[in-house]
Amino acid sequence: MAAKIITSPFVGIAAFVTFLAFFAFYYNPLSNKQRLFTVEELALYNGTDQSLPIFLGILGSVFDVTKGKSHYGEGGGYNHFSGRDASRAFVSGNFTGDGLTDSLSGLSSQQVKSIVEWRDFYFRSYTFVGKLVGRYYDTKGNPTKYLKGVEAKAARGAQLLKKQEIEEAKQPSCNSRWSQDEGGEVWCDVGVPRLVQRPLEIALTGKMSKRCACFKEDQLDQSGLEVYKGCDFLAKTCPV
Repeated sequence: MAAKIITSPFVGIAAFVTFLAFFAFYYNPLSNKQRLFTVEELALYNGTDQSLPIFLGILGSVFDVTKGKSHYGEGGGYNHFSGRDASRAFVSGNFTGDGLTDSLSGLSSQQVKSIVEWRDFYFRSYTFVGKLVGRYYDTKGNPTKYLKGVEAKAARGAQLLKKQEIEEAKQPSCNSRWSQDEGGEVWCDVGVPRLVQRPLEIALTGKMSKRCACFKEDQLDQSGLEVYKGCDFLAKTCPV
């Protein structure tokens, strides 16, 4: 008596969904470079289905990262980027829950600049396959006002960074070193170390920060200079 084979309808459904994803990518009537993805469509290419390529979105641009399967495939260290646009996570380091989002709300111009540079990296290193309809591209594949705003903010970040580099070059930075056994220290070949506020960092990182700079003795009467805790007033080397 022949054995009766019983198949689950869910197996057939899963196979059909895979077929649709495969067909949509390889037999799209438009050029692959003009392919427009929905969020649901992009999610199919997250590396869990071995028969499909692996796609990643950043700022609405979608790339085929299959050649980096060991990183972007299931179980890989970068798999959280696959099948979605998680632009924010490229600078936030939050790879769970709400951190895996394409929203850049509240990020500084320097952080936005870094994300644009990541997108440029993918254009250089991987194959561009299309655009994700939503925050950055409309249903016709045209850039949205949000994307234009992001690119303008990144350009401002680049300008501010260049200006900061020029300003900081006028006042040399301290030397520094650190070891697990001895801790850290800063020192100056000429002058003495002082902590100084970086006003331009407000625009670059969204908060005030300090840097160590070297000042000659006749410059120490400037306002805003902070002596390192536990360091003599004219010491050339200070523990940190």
